[in-house]
Order: sequence, then structure tokens, then C-alpha cells
Amino acid sequence: MWWLLGGLVTLIVVAYCAACLYFYNFAFVPSKKSFLGSGNTRQERVDKDWLQHVRKQTWHESATGHATWQLVADYVPATHKTTKTVVVAHGYMNTKEDMASYIRLFHDAGYNVLAPDDRGHGQSDGNYIGYGWPDRLDYRGWIKQVITRVGPNSKIAMFGVSMGGATTMYTAGLKLPHQVKAFIEDCGYTSIADELAAKAQSMYNLPRWPLVPGVIATASVITHNNFAAAKTSSTLARNRRPMLFIHGAKDDFVPTKMVYANYRSTRGPKELWVVPGAGHAKSLATHPAAYKRRVLNFLGQYFK
Repeated sequence: MWWLLGGLVTLIVVAYCAACLYFYNFAFVPSKKSFLGSGNTRQERVDKDWLQHVRKQTWHESATGHATWQLVADYVPATHKTTKTVVVAHGYMNTKEDMASYIRLFHDAGYNVLAPDDRGHGQSDGNYIGYGWPDRLDYRGWIKQVITRVGPNSKIAMFGVSMGGATTMYTAGLKLPHQVKAFIEDCGYTSIADELAAKAQSMYNLPRWPLVPGVIATASVITHNNFAAAKTSSTLARNRRPMLFIHGAKDDFVPTKMVYANYRSTRGPKELWVVPGAGHAKSLATHPAAYKRRVLNFLGQYFK
């Protein structure tokens, strides 16, 4: 009897560990993800072509905690010299090229733009997806490099979409140089665990417990990151800088309700725009004129 019970417990534990490892590989290992949309609008294709041909520089930075991992970024200087720079953070399994429409928006407004590839994405080294948590330390390095290259009188804002939005909110909780003036996040999640739970439910009809805590623990052990601590509620509670929160009203990938929790958590000046009719990361494409006006008006307040 006891040996049978012991065997059953062992089988359950082995199956649970195997499931956690499977979903770790599914969610944290860089690869082509079938559940991600791949289509670009005509304007996005035009903007990617623009990015290929615009004058730009290639910058490099070592990943924090992984000195042998080289990170790569495009730096697009403003047409007319300025000390104002926007650092942009891309989404899950995207690259700096996928941020072309946003890079162009800020460049056309007269700003320098720095667009890195996160660890494990694009041209940057790395063997896991950090969901913005270890990446926040890399972005602090990029910010310091902007100050070194552009000058101590720099004025810097950080902008991110989807995973990049979460990266922006995680970065906001760090001790940052005084040159950082503001943040803009578009459709970022409240925590890695919350986002994994949302996708487990929508894609597989699986409950949050016990799978998500196990996957988070597995990822933390394998990558040496405490992903359980990756909560915007704690990082935004340390933020005193201005932040604009944007989220599509019809976002079913990062549920729209998350933006309200994020908005409540920050301690600095803040604005919220829930974009009518917009799906995930489609606010700019859905309402381009209003999007540009909101973003640039917000920046204008703090880039004086």
C-alpha cells in the first residue's frame, strides 16, 4: 500500500517537473512562437524600410551579469543636434526593427532614439527571454551610455511596448541618473506570473496554480534570475518620475485590466489613456494621429 502511494507521489512530482520544464522551454527559450502574429500594416512596412535607410550608428553594451553576452542597439541621431533622447524597448520575440514606427515617430519629433535588441533577441546574445526583468539592468547601462556619448546635459525618456512596456516599468524602479525625465509604457503587464497565467488560461484553459509558480521557479533556477520578484506593483511604488500609461481597450494578449493596476501603483505624475478599439500593441496603428499627439504632448511637458 505504502509503496503504491509512494510510487504515485513520485509519478506526480516527475510529471509536474516535466510540465514545468516544457512550459519553461515554450515561454522562456528564444524561438519562433506560433501564437504570435506576424503581419505588419502597410505603414509598419514603410517605416521598417525607412529604418533600414536612415542614418544610424551601432552601439554595444555588455549584458549585466553576463559579461560575454554582447547586446546591440541602433542609435538614430536627430536631424538637428539635440541632447534629448528616447530609449525604446521592444516586445516579446520582437527586435529593434519591429520598433521602426515608434523610432520614426520620435525621430520626426526631433529626438535622438536608441533602440536596443534585448538579450536573446535580434542581434543581441543570450539564451533566454528575460521578460524585461534582467533587461531592466541592461537598459540602465544603455541610459548611462547615452549620457556618456550625448553628454551630461542629456534629457532622457524611456518608452516601451508590450514586454517593452513592462521593461520600462521595471526600469522605473531602479536608481537612475537624474537625466532620466519620464517614462511611457504601452500595454505592459503587471508581472511575468500574471502574464503567464493569462496565457495559460486563454491558450490551454489551465489554472494559474500549480503550473505558473512552478514555471517561474524553473526559469529562476535555470537563468539565475528571481522572476517571482518581477512585479510592477513593487517597482512602480519606487518610481517618482512622470509616466504615461497606454493600453488598447480590446487587448486580449495583455488584458486591459492590468493597466489600471499599473496606473495605481506608480508614485509620480501620471496619465492614463485606454485606446478605444485597439488590440494588443495596436494603439498607434488604430489611432495614429491621437497616439502621436498624446505621446509628444506628454514628452513636451518633461523635455523642456
